[in-house]
Amino acid sequence: MEQFNAKQVKDQVVQWIRDWFEENGKGCNAVLGVSGGKDSSVVAALCAEALGKEHVIGVTMPNGVQKDISDSMQLIRHLGIRHCNVNIGDTYQTLMAAVTEQLGTLEAPVSNQTVVNMPPRLRMTTLYAVSQSMNGRVANTCNLSEDWVGYSTRYGDAAGDFAPLGGLTVQEVVAIGLELGLPRNLVLKTPSDGLCGKSDEDNLGFTYATLDHYIRTGVCDDPKAKALIDDKHAKNLFKLKPIPHFEYKAD
Repeated sequence: MEQFNAKQVKDQVVQWIRDWFEENGKGCNAVLGVSGGKDSSVVAALCAEALGKEHVIGVTMPNGVQKDISDSMQLIRHLGIRHCNVNIGDTYQTLMAAVTEQLGTLEAPVSNQTVVNMPPRLRMTTLYAVSQSMNGRVANTCNLSEDWVGYSTRYGDAAGDFAPLGGLTVQEVVAIGLELGLPRNLVLKTPSDGLCGKSDEDNLGFTYATLDHYIRTGVCDDPKAKALIDDKHAKNLFKLKPIPHFEYKAD
């Protein structure tokens, strides 16, 4: 497999962001959720280099109390970008209570997926509220590895206006983060959704190293991991496609 050139690819992504904004939002701000993990940190840094730090707005969105909020603030201070904090805790509690009550009338329990996916969707609603009030465009911070196996919330963190990392694996994102000179504790932080208390790899059932190698080479030496990756990829492809619609053809 060809050696990954982090500096070259970093420069290419920066130019891609500039070109995208020239065509789709000249003079606009990049707005993104800052979680304190590698993906949002790298996207924020790429946008700051591409557009200037004055055109990047980071939004922290804790659900009540966020234990690693200091990581988010470390990234914001490191880049010197503007930021705001919108706590979604009260909104989440109110909406979950209303949904739970109404599901009860249908004799249905609240699913674990409902509990896990509601916060990311509320956060994306928040990002668009900030973006539309700040002449912004919302950055999607998902990477190729997550997208490949559907490890994202549709209309939550999977949404956005542009996706700088959508064609890059986890290991490639890490390499770019180090090339950008970001704090190592943020770039090398164990990936976690911050919701269930488990790491991404614990939830997925395989390592990102295994997944990334499979994506780039088509080779997976672990039959169980290969079967699991293939199954997740097939089941979640719909998340990456436009909403299907009936194609009317006039006579």
